[in-house]
Order: sequence, then structure tokens, then C-alpha cells
Amino acid sequence: MDSDIQDRKLLYKVAKAYYEDNLTQQQIAGRFGISRVKVSRVLSRARDAGIVQISINPPESSNADLEREIEARYGLQEAIVATAADLSVSAIAAELGLVGARYLTRCLQGHEVVAISWGSTLLSVVDALPSASFPDVRVVQMIGGLGELEAKVHGSELVRRMAQAFGARPRLLHAPGIVKTRSVRDALVSDSQVGETLELAAQADIAFVGLGELRRGSTLLEAGVLAESQIQELRTKGAVGDIALRFFSENGAEVLGETDAQIVGLDLTAIKNIPRVIGVAGGRSKVTVVRAALAGKLIDVLITDDRTAGSLLRSERDEQA
Repeated sequence: MDSDIQDRKLLYKVAKAYYEDNLTQQQIAGRFGISRVKVSRVLSRARDAGIVQISINPPESSNADLEREIEARYGLQEAIVATAADLSVSAIAAELGLVGARYLTRCLQGHEVVAISWGSTLLSVVDALPSASFPDVRVVQMIGGLGELEAKVHGSELVRRMAQAFGARPRLLHAPGIVKTRSVRDALVSDSQVGETLELAAQADIAFVGLGELRRGSTLLEAGVLAESQIQELRTKGAVGDIALRFFSENGAEVLGETDAQIVGLDLTAIKNIPRVIGVAGGRSKVTVVRAALAGKLIDVLITDDRTAGSLLRSERDEQA
């Protein structure tokens, strides 16, 4: 018999034994009288020869292909795309909260430091967190308090509630997020409790951040965190959005304003250096700021809705046309 035919028959038999009979490579080696290393090589050759053709089918309505396209286009570690049946701001936030809570729970191994910023979208994530037991996980505030202390979107409240859900250890930043002068900021940061909390946040394994926007009705403006003159200065310099009150332009470049010397929190460089920065944002109004954060490589993981994801890809295709 022709040796090539004989060879292809072995490829076929080994492939059938492995993929259909569910034999281990060691069992196949014993059955056909070849080494386990050769079994591995034969399986590889069977794929190359087209004898084995692997088809991976995404779950229905999973947005899996859309996620892969976003990941490839923007170089993300991962994209998680939720389906938004209702396009209202509250409905999208609730859906992103569910998806974000599942993602964070999936990521935790039990020893991580999780840094968190503030905002309404992150509130949705915290609201959706299941009860779990991660006693060695630490949840830390990356920027001092913004807005009313009693507000649910306040950073300390989010840290406290996330730690409570996970049975983890909270680390609060006992300071305002923005103060009147640089000297006040410097004095606060020099305090051991505040300084050590910021150091812990900078060493986090995971950061969960919202992507803020400079528009009327946004959480940032509604909370009255910045004066109108400060907002106008940032807009004039090209700022389109922020992460933890650190602003960036349409291409993701840092935009410095007078506020930077007054912020008690991590700067943009420190946030980018955290190994897994997860940005959560969705809705029509967020497309520009999400795209800017992706352009600047400010986040490693994007959690968004299918309409926003589609808009991001369409914008890129329009530019390349």
C-alpha cells in the first residue's frame, strides 16, 4: 500500500480515537504502539492536512464575535458586550452592572487588591454583586470622596458595599477627592493613612473605573464637583472625559488642568500601570469618551453594550473608508 495513504490512515485513526472516542493521548499511544509525543504530532498534522476541522460555535445572542472584533481592533485583554434591549440610560446601566458584577466575580482568585473609583455605572455593578467569600481580597478607594458623603455613588460607599458583598477587607480614603489648593492636597497626601491608602491603590491587581464625560446631566457635573470655570478650561484644552477625575482628550492623551494639583487620588499614569483596568460605560452619549479611552490605551477591559460597541466599530470603518 502507498506509504502516503498509510500515513494519512494513521492520522485519521488517531484523530478519531482522540476527538470522537475521547481516548487520552497516553491511551492512544498504547493502542497504536507509538509514543505520546508522536500522538501529539500526529494530531497536529491531522489538523494541518484538513482531516480534522475544528468549528467553534458561539452561544446564541452572546455578542461573542462582536467582542472579538472589539478586542482585535483596540488591543484589549477582553471586551464584554451586553445586549441592551431597552436603550434608556437606567436600563443600560443596570445591564452593564449585571455583566460587570459577573465579570469581576469571575476574575477573583481570592488574594487580589481591587481599586475602585466612583460614579453611577459602578453603583450598578456594586448593586448586582452576589454574596461571596473572599476574606483575603482587599477593596481600596483610588480617589477621595466626590459629591455628598451620603450619596450612593460616593467612592467610600462603593468600596464599603463591594467589600461587604465579597466578605473582603475595605480600605477607605478618608479625604475629599478635590480640595481648594495644592498645599492642602500635599498635606493630606503626606498623612500616613491617606498616603498608604493611595500606595495600596497604586499596587492594585484590578481597577474598576467608570468613564466620565463633560456634558450636562453627567454624574460629574450633576454632583457639582467642579466649578464652571474649571470645566470650561478643560473643554478648551480638548478634554472629552475622565477616569477618577483625571481628564483626557479625544485621542486618549492626558489633559492637565488646575484641578490636577488639587486632587487626592491616583493620577492617570498610576491607573494605567495597574495590570487590569476595567472600564464600564455604555449608551449613545458615552461613545466618544469610550473611544478616547481605547485610543489612549487607558483601559485593558471594556464592559459596554452592543449599540455602543457597534458604534465604535462603525466609527473606525468610516475613518478607514
